[in-house]
Amino acid sequence: MTEVVATNETILVVGGGISGMTAALEAAETGKKVVLVEKRPYLGGRVSQLYKYFPKLCHPTCGLEINQRRAKMNPNLTIITMAEVTNIEGEAGAYTATVKLAPRFVNDNCTGCGDCGKAVEAEFDDEYNYGMSKRKGAYLPHVMAHPMQYVIDPRIIGTDDAQKAKAACKYDAVDLDMTEREIKFPAGAVIWATGWQPYDAAKIQPYGYDRFDNVITNVEFERMADPKGPTGGKIVRKDGKEAKNVAFIQCAGSRDRNHLYHCSRICCMASLKQTHYVVDAYDDAQVTIYYIDIRAIDRFEDFYQTVRAMDNVKFVKSKVANVITDKEGNPICRGVDTEGYHRYENTHDLVVLATGMEPSVAKGDFPVDIVINREGFIEPDAANGGVFAAGSASDALDVNRAVQHATGAALKAIQVVNRVARAEA
Repeated sequence: MTEVVATNETILVVGGGISGMTAALEAAETGKKVVLVEKRPYLGGRVSQLYKYFPKLCHPTCGLEINQRRAKMNPNLTIITMAEVTNIEGEAGAYTATVKLAPRFVNDNCTGCGDCGKAVEAEFDDEYNYGMSKRKGAYLPHVMAHPMQYVIDPRIIGTDDAQKAKAACKYDAVDLDMTEREIKFPAGAVIWATGWQPYDAAKIQPYGYDRFDNVITNVEFERMADPKGPTGGKIVRKDGKEAKNVAFIQCAGSRDRNHLYHCSRICCMASLKQTHYVVDAYDDAQVTIYYIDIRAIDRFEDFYQTVRAMDNVKFVKSKVANVITDKEGNPICRGVDTEGYHRYENTHDLVVLATGMEPSVAKGDFPVDIVINREGFIEPDAANGGVFAAGSASDALDVNRAVQHATGAALKAIQVVNRVARAEA
C-alpha cells in the first residue's frame, strides 16, 4: 500500500530517469520533502538502457548505482513506480496531484530471488531490450533495477502461470489481488522530467525499418552491444550472421520538416560511440557514416577526430535517399555524395538509423496547463507557474546537459516551496 505524506512544501517530480532522479535527489538533500513518480517499474530511464557513455566510453551503471544509493539513504524522498500523474490542479505553492497506480502484483516482501520467474512459462517482448528479446510473465526489468522487485505481467493474471508464480514465492510477495488505485496529495512545486523517446523509425518510409530485418535503430543497436543485451553483446544481423560492415545513417528523421524539425544533438556522438563497438568487435570491421554535418562541439571534437582517423571508418557527406535490399537481405544505401556529387549504391551487413529524440509526452497529453513549443518540449515561461521542466522534457539534451538542467530545475522548485514556507511562518 503506497502512502504519501505531503504538504504544500513538498516537491513533486514526474519521471524517474536520470533527470528526474537528479532533480529529486538534489532537492531532497537540501532537506525538502520530495515525491518522485515514475511510470516504469524501475528508475533510471533510458540511461539504464545504454551500454556506454560518450566520450569516455564508461558504463552508466556506475552513476546509476551512486544515485540509487543516494535515493535509498534519503528519508526525504518517497519513490512511487508504476504510477502516472493524471491531473495537476491549483497554482504555484498550492497544487493537488492525482496519481494513478498500476498494480505490480508483487509487494515489498520481494527479495528479488527470481523463483516466480522460473515458475512462469509465458513470455512477452522485453521492453527493456526494445522488443529484441523475450522476458517471462514474472520478471525483473533489468539487473540493476531499482526497486529490486519483480513484476507480474497483467496479461498472466487469471491464468495458471499467475498461480504458479504465487506458489513459487517463499516470502508471500506475490499478491494477485492488487488492483489499480488512485491517490491525491498536495505539492508546492512540480518538476516535469518525463524525458524523451526515440522517433518512430517506421515513419521514415524510404529507409525500410518496418520492412527490412537488417535495418535497426541506434537505441536497438545500443542494447545489442551490451553483453547483458539480447545478443550477449554480439554485433549480428537478425539471421545471426556477424555484422562487420555497418552503416550509420545520421539525422534519420531529424532536421526534416516531414518528421522532426530539430537537431537532437546526441545522434552524431552516439554513432561515433557505436562505431567503436563495431571496430572493437571485429578486426576486419568496416563502418560507413552517412551524414549531413557532424555536430561534435566543445570537448567532443577530439572524440570525433579519433574516429575520423580510423582506417576502417568512412564518412560520406550525404542524406541517404533510400535503402533497398538484395536477395540475401543485405541492405543497400543509395544516394548522392554531396562532396563529389557521385551517385552511390553501397551494400552493408547492417544499417543503423540514428533516430532523433522527441518528448515522451505528446502535446495534448499533459495533465497540467503548460507552454509547449513547436517541437513538443516545455518552454521556460512564467505562465507555467510552479511547474518546471527538467532535462530532455525541455529540449533534446545529452546526459551531461540533462543532469545540469535538472539541477537548475530543482533550485527553481526549492525557491517556490521556500516562499510557501515563509508565507506560512
